[in-house]
Amino acid sequence: MPIQGIEQPELIQVDETIRLRKYDGVHDFALEWYQNPEVVWMVDGVRTPYDAEKLGRMYRYLNEQGELYWIEALENGCYRPIGDVTFWQEDMPIVIGDPAYRGKGAGRKVVTALVQRGRDLGYDRLYVDQIYHYNAASCKCFQSAGFVPYQETEKGTRFVLKPEA
Repeated sequence: MPIQGIEQPELIQVDETIRLRKYDGVHDFALEWYQNPEVVWMVDGVRTPYDAEKLGRMYRYLNEQGELYWIEALENGCYRPIGDVTFWQEDMPIVIGDPAYRGKGAGRKVVTALVQRGRDLGYDRLYVDQIYHYNAASCKCFQSAGFVPYQETEKGTRFVLKPEA
């Protein structure tokens, strides 16, 4: 379910090679990402891989929270999913599932595009609920997009993007 009262776009073009495509209910291909213990560690703080049932529950939950998108990269003239992201004012969980795209700026580009979406929707602030202390790459990604820490939790840090001055 998209954000109440807001129409979710089918596509958001991030740059010439990356786009966001509205979640369509098909997610079986993403199971490979969530069976990687390192991905699950960054997402959930445990290393227990997902099974198909847990993956379905996760995507249903995220789709009920806000705008759920596949992150897609253009390869050989076709877009293919490389990760997922959910956008709502209170959080922006993002996973780059394809290891070939990690650490190459794709996440930062996606976050920057969704910050612009938030501004277009008139949000005065955006939040990231929690990034685990050991997930330095995710912290760096959000900070490079203008988010600042505002609260420490037992396991991580909460971030906020304040309005532009």
